[in-house]
Amino acid sequence: MATNSKLNAEETAHLLQKLKSRFEEHTSRHQKIKWEKVEKKLSANPKKLWSLKQMEDTGGEPDVVSLNEQSSEYVFMDCSKESPEGRRSLCYDREALNSRKANKPKHNVVDLASEMGIELLTEEDYHHLQQFGEFDTKTSSWLKTPQGIRDLGGAIFGDFRFGRVFIYHNGAQSYYAARGFRGMLKV
Repeated sequence: MATNSKLNAEETAHLLQKLKSRFEEHTSRHQKIKWEKVEKKLSANPKKLWSLKQMEDTGGEPDVVSLNEQSSEYVFMDCSKESPEGRRSLCYDREALNSRKANKPKHNVVDLASEMGIELLTEEDYHHLQQFGEFDTKTSSWLKTPQGIRDLGGAIFGDFRFGRVFIYHNGAQSYYAARGFRGMLKV
């Protein structure tokens, strides 16, 4: 995470207003959750607000998709219709990036997610997100890859085609203009 991971008062107010508007526009994603409680928790966590701004600034359109009753954490996920535009054309991780001899992408998803202070979605998370709409109908999103697959040089990604979610594999060093990654943040 960046060393200056705090928003000023104006940035905070602007981001909270944007998140509130999205929250109110998409009530089906969080039917039993009250914005006032979410806002109170966000206001008490400036580093989490900074991460949400990173998600927003890269096109993720983060929104609340659940409340973990046991930990009392609100779960935000990138809810942009397509994979966030500011996080595309990236290979999977640093090892994959270093293995490329030519035409290296600018970054990799594992390190960028860490720098943003967010987690990559797992297969389970990705299926959960798809309950709220059809996401990645023209793009795809890298997913947190099980170590066994990664040890063999692969990585997984998902998309939504033909009325269902598909999970695929690719070499971790590959990257495409239409493949990014979606993140999750627990507050």
